[in-house]
Amino acid sequence: MGATDEQLDAVARGRYDGFDEAWRSALAYADAMTPTPGIVGEAVFAELARHWSPTAVVEITAVICMYNFFNRFAHALDVPITR
Repeated sequence: MGATDEQLDAVARGRYDGFDEAWRSALAYADAMTPTPGIVGEAVFAELARHWSPTAVVEITAVICMYNFFNRFAHALDVPITR
């Protein structure tokens, strides 16, 4: 969907320096949301909001929530990872 192989590898390693500031803020937001019930620090949210419109922030949040739901659902049911 537009990411390079290098960027995908970087995401797998939790390294975001190959992305522009806006995408780094979205990835940091996802990192903050994922291990918590959606609790995100003010600085992380402020950085996201600095780069994205309010509508985009809602969409980014919804996508992160949906992927977290699918991951937790599959993990709870021990669904094997496929590629």
